[in-house]
Amino acid sequence: MPQVVIVGAGPTGASLALLLAKRGITVSLVEATTDFHRVFRGEGLMPSGLDALKQMGLSEILQQIPHREFSAWEVILGKKTLFRVAEPMESNFPPCTLVSQPPLLTALIEQAKTYSEFEFIQGVPVKDLLRVDNRVAGVKLADGREIFASITIGADGRNSIIRQRAGLHLKKQTKNEKQPKDIDILWFKLADSPKFISENIFYAVSNGDRSFGLFHGAEEGKLHLSWIIFPENKPQDEIDQKPAQWAPLIASVAPAWMAEHIINHAETIERPIKLSVVVGRCPSWYAPGVILLGDAAHPMSPIRAQGINVALRDVIVAANYLVPLLQAKATGAELDVALAKIQAEREPEIIRAQQLQSEEADQAEILRKYNLFRPIMFFGARLLRQRIRHKWVKRQHEMRVGVTQVSLRV
Repeated sequence: MPQVVIVGAGPTGASLALLLAKRGITVSLVEATTDFHRVFRGEGLMPSGLDALKQMGLSEILQQIPHREFSAWEVILGKKTLFRVAEPMESNFPPCTLVSQPPLLTALIEQAKTYSEFEFIQGVPVKDLLRVDNRVAGVKLADGREIFASITIGADGRNSIIRQRAGLHLKKQTKNEKQPKDIDILWFKLADSPKFISENIFYAVSNGDRSFGLFHGAEEGKLHLSWIIFPENKPQDEIDQKPAQWAPLIASVAPAWMAEHIINHAETIERPIKLSVVVGRCPSWYAPGVILLGDAAHPMSPIRAQGINVALRDVIVAANYLVPLLQAKATGAELDVALAKIQAEREPEIIRAQQLQSEEADQAEILRKYNLFRPIMFFGARLLRQRIRHKWVKRQHEMRVGVTQVSLRV
């Protein structure tokens, strides 16, 4: 019987499974999908996420798979550059790095397979939880197999089946709680440009009530474009139009050089993926015998790629508490006390990160909402661009390096 069963082989589940197996903990990792090529996976590793991988001894893996560092961040307002900040943002930390998740996950799994303590079950969903004496004792798979374990970990994302079956509830954040508003994002890919090959800049573009982000992804030859759709501005016929038909609308928001590239490569625009942004936290991440980590416990806004980074830090804290107990064959009651400590240590950073994401979203909301005053605000922003740049950089710091100190102790 494994000591731990982890559901979900994303970065959270795969890295934790490897970390545990390296330390002699028997672990079964269950993944519902048959491969890692999902329609969308976050790619941005901030210094905090890079540090987490380094602490876990996984920096070498990162160097062996497709990855790409950011050169700078540039805010474009009304088709004109407001400011640019070069990486690593006036700090000694490593620059934000994009990583292709499918090869990362494959590399993590392949390394974990070198340990006899590791078992990987792929292509079989979890149907339910197993319980013994009112305590979660493992999972029941869709093919009828039952896996008993001392601890069950839900790392299965924002639509977590483990969260549902454990009776743990996600509290979505509302406008009154100063969190990012309910939005959808259309995620496009299109042909790249020589400009993006020579330097990879994340462009945050806003013009009128339209906004998008544009950057070169980790994979060769592809630009990524995230188009924001707000609740009051979601015409279905616009969303469903052919990809190439988006080019004039996107170009109308962009500066001339960017608009020219988009128009000239309209036929390379791929059908977008629609992402509905869900932001929230579970009041309780755990129940007897089970704990949620990553997006299963606290789905994040896509702003500044916090999801993968805070999840990797969840992994380190979870390992710190669970490894010594599992190695000592602790009782269920002792393990359950540790689950509460994991949430208590991680929750302050999650709350603060979501607040910082909200502050970022509020800046765009002001420009979008007060359209009659937009020309005046644009003019004022340009006069105060150095002050705005300074405040923006300061606000990024905690989202880049983390709010709390996280150190692997086991």
